[in-house]
Amino acid sequence: MTTTSYQLRRGQIETYFDRTAAEAWKRLTSDAPLGRIRATVRAGRDEMRAMLLSWLPTDMRGMRLLDAGCGTGTLTVEAARRGARVVAIDLSPTLVEHAKRNLPSDLGKGSVEFLSGDMLADELGHFDHVVAMDSLIHYRAADAVSALTRLAARTSGSMVFTFAPRTPPLAVMHAMGRLFPRGDRAPAIEPVGERTLSRLLERDPALGNWRQGRTRRVASGFYKSQGLELLRK
Repeated sequence: MTTTSYQLRRGQIETYFDRTAAEAWKRLTSDAPLGRIRATVRAGRDEMRAMLLSWLPTDMRGMRLLDAGCGTGTLTVEAARRGARVVAIDLSPTLVEHAKRNLPSDLGKGSVEFLSGDMLADELGHFDHVVAMDSLIHYRAADAVSALTRLAARTSGSMVFTFAPRTPPLAVMHAMGRLFPRGDRAPAIEPVGERTLSRLLERDPALGNWRQGRTRRVASGFYKSQGLELLRK
């Protein structure tokens, strides 16, 4: 069961990325020229994506991967090129259609199925690995952990995801974001302390068969995010 707060925030995220920010997001995830601030965000996202991919098997032939919150599909493509059968899902139909149109043909033995909808939908089936890059950072910590428990029930190998670490610089940037006109604001991120998140994960009985693995923070200008690996015991 998803909570009311999760469902409410999911609707806000869908509206923002599908209507307000779709064009800006396409530009951010392309190689088009950017201003200084957005260039730091792109660099940070590139570093984070490479790190999460490095935590997945190099050879993924025969494996099924969920790219939860795939956006324009950059990580999706790289995983497919390793041989994975990727289910790439995002709340924004606009971004999914963009990803479909730009899907390269040189995927080798890998494949991609693009979908728009909720990454927690049971009908997506079971997976060997799950990646959720910057798709849980807009949810309260309890809702993010609840989402991970839903995914864990259908995952046999690992889940790698990001969270917004609670730090003083991030708090300042969060406050600055509130100065923008309401119509221009992204759904607020939900910073969480690293130890707090670790305790929430350890105490959830649904994650009793999982352990925390590697973790690393990426800080690039206005991009601050931390990757965490969960491994089935």
